[in-house]
Parts: sequence; C-alpha cells; structure tokens
Amino acid sequence: MSSPRRQDLPRVVFGVCRLLVFALLFLTTAVVAPLVPGLTRRRRVVSAFARAGLRTLGLNVDIDGLDQLPAGSCVLVANHGSYLDGLVMQAMLPPRFAFVIKREAEHVPLVGWLLRLIGSEFLARHHRGERHRDARRLMRRAEEGQSLVFFPEGTFTSDAGLRKFHMGAFATAMRAGRPLVPAVIHGARRALPNDARIPRPGRIRVEVLTPLRVNPARDAIENLRDAARHSILTKLDEPDLLAAARAGQHA
Repeated sequence: MSSPRRQDLPRVVFGVCRLLVFALLFLTTAVVAPLVPGLTRRRRVVSAFARAGLRTLGLNVDIDGLDQLPAGSCVLVANHGSYLDGLVMQAMLPPRFAFVIKREAEHVPLVGWLLRLIGSEFLARHHRGERHRDARRLMRRAEEGQSLVFFPEGTFTSDAGLRKFHMGAFATAMRAGRPLVPAVIHGARRALPNDARIPRPGRIRVEVLTPLRVNPARDAIENLRDAARHSILTKLDEPDLLAAARAGQHA
C-alpha cells in the first residue's frame, strides 16, 4: 500500500506546474500592461490576465449580483480569507474600481509596481500620521467619483470566520456620501488557506449584495459598518469571530 505522502505527490507536482504557468502569465502581464494606454484599458488587460491565471490554477470563478452595483461611484467591502481575494475581485469587478491595499504591498518587487500601474490606493496601517494622510486621500478620491474596494478586516488568519471590521471603508463612504456595497467571496479560503502554498482546484464565487444607502446627516459610521458586516454574515458560511471573542471575554 502506497503512503499518503506518495499518493499526494502527483497533486503537488501538478500544482507546482500550475504555479509556474501562473508566474509566466504574471510576468507577461507586467510586460504588456505598461504598453497599454489609459488606466481603464490597463485595468481591463490586468483583469483578463487575472481570469486566465485563476483558470490556470484550476479555479472556476464567477460573480452574482453585478446588477446590484450602483450606476455611479460606490465603496465596496468584502470578507478577506485568502491571498486569492484581491486577484478574484480584480478578475470579476468592472474596471472602474480601484483597490485599497496595505502600504507594505507597494514595496513588493514587481507586484507593487503593477498595483500602482492600475491605480491601486495604498493605506498605511501602523503610523498614525501616515494613516490619517492616506485616509484623507481616499476620501478625496471617493468624492471625485472613484469607486473603491476595501477588505475591512485588514488581514486574515488560518481561523475561518469573519473578523473585526476597521472603520476606513465606512468613514470614506459616509464622508463622500457614496453607497456602501457589501460583497461575499465564497470558496477562496478553501482554495488557498493561510498555511497553504499551492491552491486547490475548485470553484470561487463572488456575491454582490444589496447596497446600503448612506445619509451623512443622519447615519453613524458605526451603524454603517455594523449593517455591512451583518449583510456579509448572513451569506457567508463561516462563523462570527468577533462575536465569539466577545462571548469569551464575558465568560
């Protein structure tokens, strides 16, 4: 009888081959994208490569509810459970969206350069002065009509579930007076858990939920955050880690 490790060997080898093809696609994107004039066109090119890259990794990705997106600009928030999330949303969303990404990613060789090329917005997390400066810039961008994508959990761990939401996305939507759109990413954590290096083939689905209208004169930022988080939890097949942590504190 062959050992489990020997049985897994073909899967690992095939997975590594998929990753090598994905890396080749990424390098091709980095060469082609700078040659494309116009931000919207560059985003379309990168989105096409993202879809091809996901297929190369054995991932079938689709999206439900695109008709829920407002005609004008908006702020979209989604759960964050995998390194695949940004790639999935880049592949599925219209090119009018810019992604809000932690500033550390700006310094990753080649990746940061490509993210800047498609108009990504970087947000500092650790230094208060830089964080406030970046937050003010994001609010101006939203007021100017740029649609933004946030992952308000900020990070993810090996524990399945929805974590605490940071306030940046909701303050941006509120102060710019833009609709707040919750969205749910299904299957990305299973495809590439935090402790994995090779994605598992399968299906990933993005579900765009009903937009939350924003009234800056009436609503509180905390209420907008809680409403968006509740909308995501009703569709996400994962536990509420924030509620579990609070229950533990009071136990």
